[in-house]
Amino acid sequence: MMAMARMAHSSRRPAIFVLAGGLVAGTLDIVYACVFWGLKRGVPATRIFQSVAAGLLGKASFDGGGWTAALGLALHFFIALSMSVAYYLVARRWPLLHRRPILGGAAYGLLLYGVMNYVVVPLSAAGPGSRDPLWIALSIAVHVAFVGIPIAVLTRRAHRQ
Repeated sequence: MMAMARMAHSSRRPAIFVLAGGLVAGTLDIVYACVFWGLKRGVPATRIFQSVAAGLLGKASFDGGGWTAALGLALHFFIALSMSVAYYLVARRWPLLHRRPILGGAAYGLLLYGVMNYVVVPLSAAGPGSRDPLWIALSIAVHVAFVGIPIAVLTRRAHRQ
């Protein structure tokens, strides 16, 4: 019985690190967006969250109040967790990704930026994203340093379990 309990505990440990990767990346990314737009244009955090929900609901998201803000925040973290799970699964097949997490994470962050901004957002109901050059430059840096790398570092810990 103790052996089964230890096996169950040890099989959950990788999931904890993969989950942590998504939560850390999602938190850093959404905090960046809220701080950037809050300082630049005085946009409240609820509006940022609603802009995420707009990918699903379109412009109606901005009329939905707290409900659509909560939906946007939930969608944001679902996406971040999905990104972490995807990295973990690919790294199981391509060990270089967990042997070199900084390099792999930086490349993954660039890939994520490209996929989100040139595939996901254009196909969503959100409409075009911001063309502000500072936003774009900082968003690329954030996806590398605060999204891709934390996911890679934490999922590396999951591979070591």
